[in-house]
Parts: sequence; C-alpha cells; structure tokens
Amino acid sequence: MRYLVILKAAQPDGPPPAELMEAIAKLGMDATNAGVMLDMGGLAPAMNSVRIAVDAGGLSVVDGPFAEAKELISYVVYDVRSKEEAVEWAGRFMRLHRDLWQGWEGEAEVSRVFGPEDFAPQG
Repeated sequence: MRYLVILKAAQPDGPPPAELMEAIAKLGMDATNAGVMLDMGGLAPAMNSVRIAVDAGGLSVVDGPFAEAKELISYVVYDVRSKEEAVEWAGRFMRLHRDLWQGWEGEAEVSRVFGPEDFAPQG
C-alpha cells in the first residue's frame, strides 16, 4: 500500500541545523534501503504555482501567489505493508525535528494513495 505524507511546518527563522539535515539524510537512506520510500520533496513557493478551478462558469486558471504563505510544505511517498508502518516512518521524521530543532513546530498528515487495484472491477 502506498501512503502520502504531507508535512506542514511554520516558516522558522534561520536555516535548519546541520545535525538535523544529516539525520534527515540518514533517515531517507534508511527508508530507501528498506525499499519503502518511493519519492520525496518540497513544494516551491506559491508564486510558482497555478490554481485551476471548475465551477458553474467553466474552467479558470489563476497564477500564484494566492496568499502570503507562512508555512513550508514537503511530502514523501511510502510503499509499506500498513498504515501503522507509514505512521512509524513519518513519526521518525517528526521526532528528528522535535529533538534537533528547538522551537520547530509542524504536523504530518498520512493518507493512503489509491492505486489501480482500488479501481479494478470486482468479480
């Protein structure tokens, strides 16, 4: 099962500590070596984004930025056996931030990603 973890964190003052970045790199290697991390990255600032909406009037396309962004958003995609395993990997990432970056605050949302098997005809 694939799970998408979306991390939202307040824009902190200053760069992250080097110790944290090293620990994140090690955790990423551990997840890659375990064969569970499929992809990871961070979103570019909203000024590089586009919003596409459908409503009764049709389709509209609006270039960003949409509002002043005060949070950073990153993501990771895991291929794991269970939701609990995805939560464990995400929790490890969050604990690194808590332990190595004083004052850091954020949250991670862990959601299952539907795959082709979820849309296959039953029968």
